[in-house]
Amino acid sequence: MPDGQRLAGRIVETEAYEPGDPASHGFRGMTARNAVMFGPAGRLYVYFTYGNHWMLNAVTGAPSVGSAVLLRALEPLEGLPRMATARGRDRPSDLCSGPGKLAQALGVDGSFDGVDLLGGSSVWIETGTPVAEDLVGTSTRVGVRVGLDLAWRFFVVGDPFVSRGRPGPPTGSRTASERPRRS
Repeated sequence: MPDGQRLAGRIVETEAYEPGDPASHGFRGMTARNAVMFGPAGRLYVYFTYGNHWMLNAVTGAPSVGSAVLLRALEPLEGLPRMATARGRDRPSDLCSGPGKLAQALGVDGSFDGVDLLGGSSVWIETGTPVAEDLVGTSTRVGVRVGLDLAWRFFVVGDPFVSRGRPGPPTGSRTASERPRRS
């Protein structure tokens, strides 16, 4: 942030996108829009969608592979007043509980495309405390119409900060009824 205020959160929901996946931006190859996705792992791939939302992805593959993980939701931990101002919302569960909300709360836009997430100074990912394996739920991804056979959405079961996105039929160890609900 320009004023040096730290905004931080714990990742509670992600979706994976790999080569050969018809829902992936990299499915048809590298373009000007998705070039960062084909770069080295550990970079931030940021794109604009639906005409009003920025989306944040961590590039995960080797150069020229084209794979990334969409950051779908965070539990906000630091800088909540700044996030609330950016989002126009006060409830912590409304700040980062979806990929567009997350980007807005953190003030991330297209100018962050390609930022180094491992050694950067503006946006980065740190190692945290792992979630117990029995608390990791899986389902199909949210908002995709293809690749529905892939249970590549991962979330912390019962976490109030997980998005309310509507995935396809759940697979894996958890069911849709076990996803958190908000009042």
